[in-house]
Amino acid sequence: MIVLDPSQLSIIPPILTGLPDTLLGLVLLVVGILIIILVVAAAIVLLPAVIVGAVVWFLSGSLLYAGIAFLIVAVIWAVAIGDD
Repeated sequence: MIVLDPSQLSIIPPILTGLPDTLLGLVLLVVGILIIILVVAAAIVLLPAVIVGAVVWFLSGSLLYAGIAFLIVAVIWAVAIGDD
C-alpha cells in the first residue's frame, strides 16, 4: 500500500511559508476590513438619496424620475458634507 503525504498531492509548490505567509495574510485581512468599512460608510452617506429615490420610484413608477431624484439628493448631500 502506498501512503501519500498531502503535501505531495499539490500541483503548485508552496511559495510562501511561515512568516511571509502570515504577514501577507495579515495585510490582506487589513485591506479587506478597510474595504468593508469604506463600503459601509458609502452606504450610510448615500442612504438619504436611496430613500428619496425609492419613495419617488414607488410614487411615480418611473426609474428616470427616481434616478434624477437620487442624483439631486446625493449632490446636495455631498455639497452639505463638503462645507463642514
